Amino acid sequence: MFRSFVGLAALLFVLPAGAHDGGLDAAAVADFVREMVREHDFDETELDTVFRDAVRSDRILAAMSRPAEKAKPWFEYRKHFLTEARINGGIEFWRLNAEWLDEAARVYGVPAEIIVAIIGVETAYGKITGRDRVIDALSTLAFHYPKGNAKRMHFFREQLRHMFLLSREQHLDPLSLSGSYAGAMGIPQFMPESYRKYAVDFDNDGRSDIWSDRADAIGSVANYLKSHGWEPGKSIVVAASASDVDVSELLTDSVKPHLSLTEFERRGVAPATTPSDELAALFELEGESAPEYWLALNNFYVIMRYNPRTKYAMAVVSLAEAIRDARTPSVS
Repeated sequence: MFRSFVGLAALLFVLPAGAHDGGLDAAAVADFVREMVREHDFDETELDTVFRDAVRSDRILAAMSRPAEKAKPWFEYRKHFLTEARINGGIEFWRLNAEWLDEAARVYGVPAEIIVAIIGVETAYGKITGRDRVIDALSTLAFHYPKGNAKRMHFFREQLRHMFLLSREQHLDPLSLSGSYAGAMGIPQFMPESYRKYAVDFDNDGRSDIWSDRADAIGSVANYLKSHGWEPGKSIVVAASASDVDVSELLTDSVKPHLSLTEFERRGVAPATTPSDELAALFELEGESAPEYWLALNNFYVIMRYNPRTKYAMAVVSLAEAIRDARTPSVS
């Protein structure tokens, strides 16, 4: 129930039950409310009260329906994240949170630099977490996704369901939650479902808070990666050369490891490391003067479970290495 965090003034709202002045599809909202009452024992009146305050956002719909601009090639994309400011920000974030990063590495086996880099790529170390109300973002996309994309509407409807469950479990006001225009929340940008599954109370203060508690954000990122199969101490990605072979049949979209490094070498793709039975997947990035070939190992695939784009995962790895190296300069 919401009675612990929906104010009395809201409960006395004068619109009749089922009415919505925020532009949401009333029939779709009513169907969702009935489902939450039936399946999760929510109070219908209190859900109606929340939805009366929710607003359909044309700005969010425009952002979702806008034709994607031509993706930046890797050699330009990486420059956005490998800036002096972002590297120095990572060094400072590490300095301020060294205790929690060390503890996360010990508990979950995820290196500190990977946790720092993910937070750096996602929100510039918590500085840019989004200003949209999550209730508006998720309601807009659950009930009005552009072109009626049923698959995406179902996804956001599920996230809306998880948001209400999360609010009840964590004693949060669903009208106060803020995030990105897609509903991602907090320092690590978790969707509500991920929050419920992977967020942890890392500092044992009684609640998992990924908006303002950096310890919880750090532990939650590490828990997410471990839960998706992170292998402590293992490599992440290996450079490869394939100058005299057609690699088109070896390139895959999923980047899920499926062939051994030894097998790749046998097929003409030479890893820049000693070949082994470790599984990998070949992918290509746009270099400034020629294609770059890389072999994704399991831990790279795990990072892509956070965001399913090879350029995103490479940005995380590259930023992690840059931050780590800048913190511990080599001794000549």
